[in-house]
Amino acid sequence: MEIWHNPRCSKSRTALAALRESGAEFQERRYLEDAPTVAELADVLKRLGLEPWDITRLGEPVAKELGLRAAERDRARWLEILAEHPALIQRPIVITDDGRAYVARDEASLDAALDR
Repeated sequence: MEIWHNPRCSKSRTALAALRESGAEFQERRYLEDAPTVAELADVLKRLGLEPWDITRLGEPVAKELGLRAAERDRARWLEILAEHPALIQRPIVITDDGRAYVARDEASLDAALDR
């Protein structure tokens, strides 16, 4: 299991604590320091069943600078933007060993990721 984590985010810290409390083995990836590649993002999005714009934090200053709210939904371009600006990626993302992935911002998503 892996968690894409931002230690400054309260939702991310909550998910990390839940993983620790569960006793599950996992790797912590501080994705702002170790940004995912376009290929990794595409893989996670496939697991999530989402598109890049679905996990983009549109309220971030860089999203506003790039005009993402009104931007064309060009998947390849959005993947490049997320890889270049990982702060735009919604967090935390939990990737399970069996191929599932969750944007684990709530208890239900965390429970699903941990099979609780």
